[in-house]
Amino acid sequence: MSLADDLLKQFDHLIESLALVPSDGGRFEVSVNGKLIYSKLQTKRHAEPGEVVGLINKMVENN
Repeated sequence: MSLADDLLKQFDHLIESLALVPSDGGRFEVSVNGKLIYSKLQTKRHAEPGEVVGLINKMVENN
């Protein structure tokens, strides 16, 4: 299952639209409402399975 599938499954009631933007240079960044949630460039590693969904879950719970 892809990250997009995981996000849509978990947050289908909250997501109005979802865009995946290809990039170069080894970047993998996830932003929600303009806020950077995860950056491979900053962490210098790939996200673990479920990590990005967990970070978004925390963000949703705190709002």
